[in-house]
Amino acid sequence: MDSKLVRMGILIVSLFAVTVMIVVLAVNGKFSQKKVQPTEETNEPVTETDETPADLYAWLSDETFFDAEKLADGKYEVKETKPATYMVSSIDKDIRIVVMDENGDVISGRRFKADISDLGEYSDENRDGFIYIEDVTPGDYSISMSDVTGYSFSSKPTKISVSAKIEYKAVADISYLIKTEADIDAEKEDTAVNDAGEETAGNSAVRTVEGATFGIDVSKYNGDINWEQVKNEGVGFAIIRCGYRGSKTGAIVEDPYFRKNMEGATSVGMPIGVYFFTQAVDEREAVEEASAVMSLIKDYKLTFPVFVDSESAGGNGRADDLEVTQRSKVLQAFCETVRSGGYKAGIYASKNWFNKRLDVSKLSADNVTWLAEYADKTSYGGTYQLWQYSSAGRIPGIEGRVDMDLSYLDVTPGSDKRTTSKENQEDGQDNSRDM
Repeated sequence: MDSKLVRMGILIVSLFAVTVMIVVLAVNGKFSQKKVQPTEETNEPVTETDETPADLYAWLSDETFFDAEKLADGKYEVKETKPATYMVSSIDKDIRIVVMDENGDVISGRRFKADISDLGEYSDENRDGFIYIEDVTPGDYSISMSDVTGYSFSSKPTKISVSAKIEYKAVADISYLIKTEADIDAEKEDTAVNDAGEETAGNSAVRTVEGATFGIDVSKYNGDINWEQVKNEGVGFAIIRCGYRGSKTGAIVEDPYFRKNMEGATSVGMPIGVYFFTQAVDEREAVEEASAVMSLIKDYKLTFPVFVDSESAGGNGRADDLEVTQRSKVLQAFCETVRSGGYKAGIYASKNWFNKRLDVSKLSADNVTWLAEYADKTSYGGTYQLWQYSSAGRIPGIEGRVDMDLSYLDVTPGSDKRTTSKENQEDGQDNSRDM
């Protein structure tokens, strides 16, 4: 049914109801301001004053009563107008606009409108503070925002250049995309499943191997960590999860223990690196993920690389069904973007993933390889620089299981020394000790 007919019907019914109310009130004498009644004892008139009735027609002057969308479009005058700003970015023949208040928080609940030169007007139909335009012809554009109810924008337009091909460079400020677990359903979004293999006897032991450094990798699942005790137990480095992309919605989420772990490890002088669980489905999203990581780690000093964690999200993740070439491009895009920010970059995956779900020939030799294979010795035929040999380790200072790793990287500043897996197996002396 036409919305105008619906509104007209509502108006007629409402007017009828008001008319009935007026008649009833009039019959009962409620509209007389005063009435005089004699008392039974004195016959003296008594004056009774009624309160003035509420304005029954007030709703008719409310323009939002029948068309509330006008409020979001900014067509009603409000007493206070606050300044708003917007950021513009482009990664892969696209334009993203995010609208923020003076505190840098994304503004939702308004249908913002952007006028883009040569493209026309685009609206924030979801009213989430974002306007995203895909398949934009490469070139230079000028963007202006229209004022809306409660918010005003600078009249000076913003310039943006859209490149003909994707550039692996960090988005200048992508903090607006990073969410906390309070914003999402973590149980459904954080669903990484490692297929590194079954644990074998002895894999929970701390290993001291000539030419290698023993370390751990941790995330929110390890809870509160006593970093002083962990260091005293001989742990030589830690790779800390900084976040993940949700396997259902694709939201970029900060690990709730990231900052606590970074500060704890840093406070005891432990060398650290970070990793991020990817669910990017294309190179553009990989650039977003890498940009988010660099935004999170900007205040920390890293000794080890920034790793992208590529593994299954339980079979139903948004990136689980990527074909091999596309997944390889995604990981390479992440690493290239990280390197553009001045960090070393690497890829974490299981032996099965490297062999069957990635095309290593499409991956740069500049990438550090972090292999997950739970065995006494690796059987992976390629090269690697870090080896996660167990997910069932035990270390005093950490409650429950923890991942255990060996690093063959020379992390001396300025060094890029690497060792192959074949050299590791032939030259490494395994002096395992149980904890």
